[in-house]
Amino acid sequence: MIPEADLARVQRWVDTRNQELPEEVRDKVRYELDVTNRTLTIIECRPPWRPEDDPDWTRTPIGRLRYTKYLREWSLYWSDRNLKFHRYDFVEPNVNVEDFLAEIQADPTGIFWGEFWTVSTHLPSRVHRAKGCDGTGNDGKR
Repeated sequence: MIPEADLARVQRWVDTRNQELPEEVRDKVRYELDVTNRTLTIIECRPPWRPEDDPDWTRTPIGRLRYTKYLREWSLYWSDRNLKFHRYDFVEPNVNVEDFLAEIQADPTGIFWGEFWTVSTHLPSRVHRAKGCDGTGNDGKR
């Protein structure tokens, strides 16, 4: 089970990213957190290209934090173009989830956000269709 304090830290980080988005792009991108027993996955959400055909927002995983209970430590994973996760080798697993959030934010390798990504100049176009990124939460309820 994921420690509540760490879950709250990651959720605050996601909420802060959303709050820091420029007003003019808030209807074009937002971030959500998918939670399982062992993982926290940061998701980028985008509105549908053709809402009349498919009203679902696209969801793209940015990074995944995996908690190992018996070691009480976190590790960081990145998603490839086929949505398969790979361990991020530039930060060793450790107990401080904030180390991984700082690494995702800084993105020194360009693997999470893209090499020169900034929301005001470029919105990366990653695509993954799934339900639940419509502003109501992962399960359609809020």
